[in-house]
Formats: sequence, C-alpha cells, structure tokens
Amino acid sequence: MANGILKIATCQFPVSENIRRNSEYICGFINDAKTRDADIVHFSEAGLSGYAGMDFESFEGYDWQLLTEETKKIMALAAKLKIWVALGSSHKLTPPNKPHNCIYLINPNGQIEDRYDKRFGTEGDLIHYTPGNRFVIFDLNGVKCALLICFDLRFPEIYRALNKLKVQFVIQSFYNARQKEQSVHRHIIRQTMQANCASNYFWASMSNSCGEIAPYPSCLIQPDGEIINELKLNTTGIMVNTVDTSIPFYDPSAKFREIAIKGILTNGPQILNDPRSKDFKSL
Repeated sequence: MANGILKIATCQFPVSENIRRNSEYICGFINDAKTRDADIVHFSEAGLSGYAGMDFESFEGYDWQLLTEETKKIMALAAKLKIWVALGSSHKLTPPNKPHNCIYLINPNGQIEDRYDKRFGTEGDLIHYTPGNRFVIFDLNGVKCALLICFDLRFPEIYRALNKLKVQFVIQSFYNARQKEQSVHRHIIRQTMQANCASNYFWASMSNSCGEIAPYPSCLIQPDGEIINELKLNTTGIMVNTVDTSIPFYDPSAKFREIAIKGILTNGPQILNDPRSKDFKSL
C-alpha cells in the first residue's frame, strides 16, 4: 500500500441552530488551519446546518437559502486559501424526502468534490433525515481517506468494508453534545473508535461538537488504537496533527486479518483429526 503524509486540522465549537454563527466559527478555523499549514480542515456532524432534533425541532420552515449562501462563502474561502474542507451539514432532498445528514468534501478549488451521507441513523435521526448508501473515498497527499458520520461507529461491518478498500485514514464527524448530564457515551464512543482503528489499522480524526455538556472532546487516533492528541473537553478549539502512513505501529493481527475477513475464524487447522481435540468434555 502506498504511503503518504497529510496534516489535518480537527476542530470543535458549540454548534447551534444559528447558521451564521456556525459559519463564523468555521471560517475562522479554516483561516487558522491555513496558517498552521494544514491540508484539510475537519468539522463536526451538522457543523454548519445545526442538528435537527437537537439544535432545532425539525426542518419545517428551515432557512435553506441561508444555508446555501453560507456554504458558498465557505467554498469561496477554501478556494482562496487552497485548502480541503470536510464540512458537516445537511443536504436538502426533493420533498417529501427528508434531508441527508452529510459531510461536504470541498476541494482547494472551492468545489464540492463529493458528499458523504450518514449511512446509519439513530431512531431519532430517522425522524428528520434520510440515510445514505455509499462510501466516499479519496486520495489526499498519497493517503487513502474515507468519510463517516457519528452512529456509523456502531457498525463494525462498515470499517471492515473500508479495510477491504485499503482505506488508511477515517475522517469521522460526531455530534454528542447538549446533554443534560454525562452519559455512557463518555465511556464508549471514543473507545469504540479506538477498537475500530486497532482492528483495521486505521488512523482516525474524530471531530465532535462542544459546549454545554459533551461526553468527550475531539481527538486523533493512530492505527494501534492510541489517542495521540485531543482538544479540551467542552472548549472551542483546533488542533493540527500529522498523519504519516509510513510509520509502523503495533498490529498483532496483521498476518491474520485477511483470513478473518474471509470468514476463516481461526489461524489454526480448520479440520484436526485428533480425538483428544474433538473430546470437549474430558481432561
């Protein structure tokens, strides 16, 4: 597999129903990321649009024109600064279809290179959003990248599929914020992502919303599953990290991962003609 190096700016801010305010945060971070020589800037789920069911009740009466205007402003800034942007937002569909919960991948020419639509929605998501059905995979500086969103995390089959497609870096946007009190998410979400990375040998950027009560901050995970950098919990911020796919990491399953993916769930003989092996009830 080819090796490459890229610098990613992972950002967090208190996403709200206020599209203009969200856009101000986003544009400020894009400018900041450029001064830090980042190749791509990564924002949380619904970072520009706000999150239906959390930041606002529903898309009824939603200001789609304003969302379009602010999206174009961000695209123009990406072109001016020659930087990639992974922008969490919402994508309007033809009524009566519900919008997609999406990440717009904006290239350094200020164009929408592609759009990833969240493939698995929670029961709450399904009230407001239409799930997508395709991967978005792209090459950046020789690093093979994929986009995912939040609840996709809970389906290991997605990560196995990306492993088969030789993905090296997962850029995943989250929205776990505005909680009334700390939840189990504090103990399971990033830990699940660490397991996904270690099981499939991925780098991962996790961008989460912040403000009020968020169970965990944004972070960067390396392919052995270790979190190597993170932002401060419930605090607006940006961090720039380097993903270098030439660096080897601890990966004890590497020699056996391919057979497991093929459904061979042992690295020993599948048939062993030994009566003592087949006698499961004796010493």
